[in-house]
Amino acid sequence: MSDQLLRKRVISIDVLRGIIMVIMALDHVREFFHADAMTGSPTNLATTTPILFFTRWITHFCAPVFLFLSGMSAFLNGQKKTKMALSVFLIKRGLWLLAIEIVVISFVLTFNPFYNIIFLEVIWATGISMIILGLLIHLPFRVIVLIGVLIFFGHNLLDGPETARQGKLGAIWAILHGRSAFFSINANHSLLLGYSFLPWTGIMIMGYCFGRLYAAGASQLKRKKILLSTGTSLVVLFIVLRFINVYGNPVPWSAQQTRVLDFLSFLNTNKYPPSLLYSCMTLGPALIVLALIENTSNRVTVFFNIYGRVPLFYFIVHFFFIHILCMILFFASGYTFKDAYGGKGQIFVFRPVHFGYPLWEVYIIWALVVAVLYPLCKKYNHYKSTHQKWWLSYL
Repeated sequence: MSDQLLRKRVISIDVLRGIIMVIMALDHVREFFHADAMTGSPTNLATTTPILFFTRWITHFCAPVFLFLSGMSAFLNGQKKTKMALSVFLIKRGLWLLAIEIVVISFVLTFNPFYNIIFLEVIWATGISMIILGLLIHLPFRVIVLIGVLIFFGHNLLDGPETARQGKLGAIWAILHGRSAFFSINANHSLLLGYSFLPWTGIMIMGYCFGRLYAAGASQLKRKKILLSTGTSLVVLFIVLRFINVYGNPVPWSAQQTRVLDFLSFLNTNKYPPSLLYSCMTLGPALIVLALIENTSNRVTVFFNIYGRVPLFYFIVHFFFIHILCMILFFASGYTFKDAYGGKGQIFVFRPVHFGYPLWEVYIIWALVVAVLYPLCKKYNHYKSTHQKWWLSYL
């Protein structure tokens, strides 16, 4: 395998990761700046609009593609390490991500130094999935594939028992497969579990298995055919299963008042936890894009490649910048420190429930956030590429 081919392969993964990182910022900007973000849901068909729905829907691609590509990157990392060294690295990095989620992300989200609410979201899901993958890689590759397939396609078999319990799940079940939930630690501190980890772990395992397509000596033509055929098959599977409303999503789609709302209902799949149909709907197109951009190099791919090379750095900094900007606009809107925290339903400091802007202004703020962070990410990527510090592999 030539160095040039390896470079293109890595770049295609980084470019796709960069695309979803940029899209991801749109949802976070919406949560902090859209006027209705704290009082309504963009996927509530009774109150949403098509543009608001798709503003949220397009960001559904981010978490599953990120976990899938993390699995692929883990496999590629293993090409340069022994199996034991890779296992230790994945477990240590997973533990590091858990610490980042609890200590850093929870703070930059809330700006609450007392940590009254601790978030367990996408970084937590990535971390715990990485720890599990670090343990699984000692098994034969076929067994790893089987485990990934069983979780990916079979975890929605748990929907029935969960429905029978009417949402009354134990803590272990909730962490494994339940919906978003609050857990009280004590009178002043709570955990907000947004990502029960089992389905996300299945996605990362599948990504690890697909990473074998990029192993030394693998055929580029065969890889593209597999990516295209698998991506297309997942899209078709989504359409068929969603249409017959039998399996793959805990909430079936239903006829609405208009054809447009019918279509939105069809697309409105479950993210918490990610259903099979949600995963097919997002990963299918992602695999197709991954195949199509492999040999593409232009200004657009160079732009997205920067964000994709430094995902954790970007993730942390973009939240910090968004919240700082929110604080500035909070005071500019006439609010004072007494409005900063403690309002009913308010969990983010400097983000009251009744605060924000129209959706078109949210898009402008999103573009500003992405543009401002580009030179920072570019500089950090250069530093990371030219230095061999041990901690750089963890950030």
